[in-house]
Amino acid sequence: MDDLCSLYERITMLTVYAPAKINLVLEVLGRLDDYHRVFSIAQTIDLCDVLSIQLDEEICFECDEPGLERDNLVTRAATLLKASTGYSLGARIELGKHIPWGVGLGGGSSDAAATLLALNELWQCGLSPSELVDLASRLGSDVPFFIHKGTALIEGKGEKVTPLPSLPSTYFVLLVPPLPKITGKTKQMYSRLDTGHFTEGQFVQAALSCLRQGKTIEPALMFNVFEKVIFDFLPQLNEYGKALKEAGAPGVHLAGSGPCLFTCFSTEGKARELLARLRQRGLECYLAPSLPQADLAAGH
Repeated sequence: MDDLCSLYERITMLTVYAPAKINLVLEVLGRLDDYHRVFSIAQTIDLCDVLSIQLDEEICFECDEPGLERDNLVTRAATLLKASTGYSLGARIELGKHIPWGVGLGGGSSDAAATLLALNELWQCGLSPSELVDLASRLGSDVPFFIHKGTALIEGKGEKVTPLPSLPSTYFVLLVPPLPKITGKTKQMYSRLDTGHFTEGQFVQAALSCLRQGKTIEPALMFNVFEKVIFDFLPQLNEYGKALKEAGAPGVHLAGSGPCLFTCFSTEGKARELLARLRQRGLECYLAPSLPQADLAAGH
């Protein structure tokens, strides 16, 4: 009887990890109709939200940050999957937030993708990865990437995701500036781009060459189009970029649409030394190694 109860519990409950991401390269090639054409290489990192999911009569959602419960992408993802498959029951989803939100690390999108993947299994929907990507694209431009995770090339509106050779082990140090949250930040950032900010894919192509040779991506290739506009949009961000450099960062890069900043190392020791210096200054910062898709598939 105990074995049957244990089997039932395994079938009706799941705990899943939703990793943050870093855009190693983020270009905008131009506009097409009402959206920007992105060309990017993204990487999941070992900084994860945790979702506990169990079968229930209805879709119920709780978050340890109550301010994030309203209109959360997790609820929208679950509702979309249920409507698309005609599943009759629901799920109780509890989200533990560990990824700083609203700073360019993709936590909300990752939570949505993790919800689709987990409920596809829990509800036994049987959707293929390509079908899940299609649903993910309806939730947001970053969500499809998190269906694949690991290292990937992102094109179009974000809906075209191509897995890439894994990035060599890299240790990212993240600095989250204590700046107010900005409603609609990503949309505002895109609205500040003009034709002079568009590129032709040369940074992504050069980075792809590095990855295909098993090399790390050189800091000079870690281009992010939003770095062209964010320091005018958030001038106080300059002082945090300066603090990162003064603490010994080999380079300072913007995560997604910001304002999180990051630098990276090939060895953990140097990354930890920088982390310690930043924390001595009272700054919010994290150490997050690169997280290959294989590690996530193994149930990290």
